[in-house]
Amino acid sequence: MMEKNIEIEFKNILTKAEYLELLNHFQVKETELFKQENHYFDTKNFELKERSSALRIRKKQSGYELTLKQPCDDGLLETNKQLTAEAGEEMIQTGKINDPQFASILEEMGIAPESIVYFGSLSTIRAEKETGNGLLVFDHSFYLNIEDYELEYEVSDRKEGQVYFQELLHSFQIPIRETKNKVRRFYEQKYTNDIHS
Repeated sequence: MMEKNIEIEFKNILTKAEYLELLNHFQVKETELFKQENHYFDTKNFELKERSSALRIRKKQSGYELTLKQPCDDGLLETNKQLTAEAGEEMIQTGKINDPQFASILEEMGIAPESIVYFGSLSTIRAEKETGNGLLVFDHSFYLNIEDYELEYEVSDRKEGQVYFQELLHSFQIPIRETKNKVRRFYEQKYTNDIHS
């Protein structure tokens, strides 16, 4: 069954020291950290990226989830579908998104589902804490020989969320850094690697 929801989030790249300080401040225990893998798909000439959209399968403890993110008025429209382990692994191995509902959304976007290919994966060690009026997410990600740290804040109210997030960064003297989302960081690094290979 497909689910749709609007994602409003703020994000900021962190240094390792800032990341560790925040984990310590919010008393994140080792047992609260969990791993997830994002497996990314697009066409060879990045038609989804050109539409500021992203397609991924996320593998985590609870199973596999297929997600399409598309821009909308106030954030991103997320379409999600839980997959069986077999279906998730098959899509990752073959690069084919053989789900009729997602195929029809891609067609509506003007993208031929059969032109989708698998691009690679990004692994994240994640912790989450409910705070303010939202969910604070601490991410340590690994992809294409890169390691980075990031703080995300997922909210339902953009205005309140922005105020809380900026005040939080300010209180830790963390500068606001322009932060691209994970899929964009992944693609830009992949593009750089491909040019130099």
